[in-house]
Amino acid sequence: MAREVDTPILIAGLGNPGREYARNRHNVGFMAIDRIHERYAFAPFKTRFRGEVAEGSLSGRKTFLLKPMTFMNDSGIAVGAFAKFYKLPLNAIIVIHDDLDLVGGKMRVKTGGGDGGHNGLRSITSALGAGYRRLRIGIGHPGTKERVYGYVLGDFTRADEDWLTPLLAAISEALPKLAADDDAGFMNKVTVLLAPPKPAAPGPLHPKDD
Repeated sequence: MAREVDTPILIAGLGNPGREYARNRHNVGFMAIDRIHERYAFAPFKTRFRGEVAEGSLSGRKTFLLKPMTFMNDSGIAVGAFAKFYKLPLNAIIVIHDDLDLVGGKMRVKTGGGDGGHNGLRSITSALGAGYRRLRIGIGHPGTKERVYGYVLGDFTRADEDWLTPLLAAISEALPKLAADDDAGFMNKVTVLLAPPKPAAPGPLHPKDD
């Protein structure tokens, strides 16, 4: 994918506004945006396009962070309005969202495709088309379709924090590669950052004293 250095990039994290939703599995996109905002020198969030927007730079490219405040099912209102105002091509839009089809702690980047039953993606696709990039953060599946609604609107558990906190930190650390359109390099760096440390090599053996 060719990089268009003069084209800004939009990174939109999906979630629901309000304190009661803040730790929900469905809000992991908001959590990722907040972690990125903390990691880099972005301006404070401002209310624009029915969302919270912060401006900064990654890999020498103007970068916007967006948290739609329209509630998940209408995410396309904010993302679509922003993208159309700045005349962004679809490959300059990255949407961070929860994914039931990936186990907790796994992450993938893809371009285009279906919405997989995700209402936020469905709304964005309706507004813009399907060719935008997606950063999928796995949250696992509760096992049956009937349990999905309560599961995604349930909070991450303490056990989840063991993989969630390192994953969000690794995504943030590797993000400049994604902003430079190096999706494979981004995924590789996240993998390296999350790899368990290798055990120290054993020291030299010393003969026992007689």
